[in-house]
Amino acid sequence: MKKILVPVDFSEYSEYALQVAAILAKQQNAEIVVLHMLGLSEAVLTKNEGQEINEAMYYMKLAENRFSAFLDKEYLEGIKVTETVQNYKIFSEINEVAHENDADLIVMGSHGVSGLSEEVFIGSNTEKVVRTADVPVLVIKNPVEDFTMKEVVFACDFKIENIRPYHNAIKLFNSFGANVHLLYINLPGERFRSSGQIEERVREFLFKADSGNMDMYNNVVYYNDYSVESGVFNYSNKIEADIIAIPTHGRRGLAHFFNGSIGEDIANHANKPVITFKM
Repeated sequence: MKKILVPVDFSEYSEYALQVAAILAKQQNAEIVVLHMLGLSEAVLTKNEGQEINEAMYYMKLAENRFSAFLDKEYLEGIKVTETVQNYKIFSEINEVAHENDADLIVMGSHGVSGLSEEVFIGSNTEKVVRTADVPVLVIKNPVEDFTMKEVVFACDFKIENIRPYHNAIKLFNSFGANVHLLYINLPGERFRSSGQIEERVREFLFKADSGNMDMYNNVVYYNDYSVESGVFNYSNKIEADIIAIPTHGRRGLAHFFNGSIGEDIANHANKPVITFKM
């Protein structure tokens, strides 16, 4: 990992993300690129040239002053930090910034949800980035003073379409020396699968994903629960996982995960950090 992109709006949630990015940067000897999106309105941009320049300079100067205070943190000492201000208004453009800077990871703060009925994350800026980003997106909702990736849960249904996110996840987690738990949640009712059926699917998946190398087979966990999200949460809490990883689909975002809105629920309601990998 060489570069980490951190989009910020100078909120406390952005600082949670920045602090985690700093921990990862020190572990990987990486740089941090901090992005602030001005999002100037068309009303500003359609004024005459003199007014436009003056207002743009005003907002740029304001952003620079806020950067000065926001980045004045002890935990950033020794890390190369580059700040950039763009007049982006569409959050899919963050993916362009990630490519322009050769970023390996995007770390974003999110306020998530305060209850099961308040779906704040869905439709939020963070979800839009998750939906459009080609690189992994790490979502941080709470202060994490001692962030680590020692125990990781990668939850998926072991369909062939998950091979790409699986490869990217294993590559990233191996760079941190993480212990990866490949999690399959078995459900009651019509979606119940026998042990033999699950094992056959997992073996086929890992054989194709790892070119016949079955070393990761011993890392697979089958967990029974009444819903996928509760199974992911319960197992992650049981092993005291540091992070939950899930595959995502670009066109439909998290909604593609497990053929429903389960990925959205996991990203919404998880108290632990969640990292997404695009299919």
